[in-house]
Amino acid sequence: MQAKKLQRRRRIRYSIRKKISGTPEIPRLSVFRSNKQIYAQIIDDTSGHTLVHASSRDIKDVKATKTDIAAMVGKALAERAAEKNISAVCFDRGGFLYHGRIKALAEGAREGGLKF
Repeated sequence: MQAKKLQRRRRIRYSIRKKISGTPEIPRLSVFRSNKQIYAQIIDDTSGHTLVHASSRDIKDVKATKTDIAAMVGKALAERAAEKNISAVCFDRGGFLYHGRIKALAEGAREGGLKF
């Protein structure tokens, strides 16, 4: 059962990645969600470099729900992106549904000033 779920998510992720590509002007915001943590990075796909990253592991000693922490990660990512003069990104949800922690991270990034 678990292997089928991972294969389905991998297939969805690859079909999304065929359509979304980050450029130096508008890089890709990639999100990965595990059971405990959430990770986000802004990637320039033409050079293959990660420009900015943030994760819930950076936020320590905060007593909050995982959804609230995801919103904090989005704001932190937007602040770091602003330091590198990145204002617009294309959002790659990585095969996850746009709901819950993924949505909270996206809204936190929008509040921080990223446009997508």
